[in-house]
Amino acid sequence: MSSVVPTPGETIDGDDRWLSLHKLFLAEGTEKEPEVVFLGDYTVAFLQQSEVWENFFAPLHCLNFGIPEDRIENVLWRIENGELDSVKAKVVVLSVGCNDHTSSPEAVSEGIVTCAAAIKSHLPEAQVVVLKLLPCGQHPNSQRDRRRHINEQLSKALKGKAQVQLVDLDPGLVRLDGSISHHDMFDFLHLSRQGYKSTFEPLADLVAQLLREATGAEGDTPITGP
Repeated sequence: MSSVVPTPGETIDGDDRWLSLHKLFLAEGTEKEPEVVFLGDYTVAFLQQSEVWENFFAPLHCLNFGIPEDRIENVLWRIENGELDSVKAKVVVLSVGCNDHTSSPEAVSEGIVTCAAAIKSHLPEAQVVVLKLLPCGQHPNSQRDRRRHINEQLSKALKGKAQVQLVDLDPGLVRLDGSISHHDMFDFLHLSRQGYKSTFEPLADLVAQLLREATGAEGDTPITGP
């Protein structure tokens, strides 16, 4: 069992941004009727600013509950404090763990699994898509190795979990020489527009498929794209 303790996020500059975002998400969940919720850290938070979001995910009635600085305990706190209580989402996409630098790979993996279980407890009929951590750094480094270890642990921990699937979005960000291009990750950590296109466009197809399965609809769910 994970030892992660649900903890609200802190805003070090004193402007209460974190709590303001949490309240915004609560309001959006009440006012809108999303079929898909993205929940997590900077990977999903910045997705909302991309063309991929506008062209592929927005038409699928998605809400984005991403907070860039969130750690696992912060996301878990948000789950346990109402962010999913007013929604009836059929699919929840979870991306968290990249900011948990001081935790062991095993603890990060356990924490992510705990978040997925918490989502299922609030939305038992929903499909949960857990995203593997993407590589980082221009050249091979210990953080890449750490993330690879976390992903390996997740593969074992989530194997066979009903309505929970682990998805690897990495289209080959690490090139043959071991480097990552700034065209894909502009600062070698956060995805660029090109990076979001190559990683998240395939996810849109999966989400659309899961929505079709959830509704029992036949044929293709139309996705608007360039």
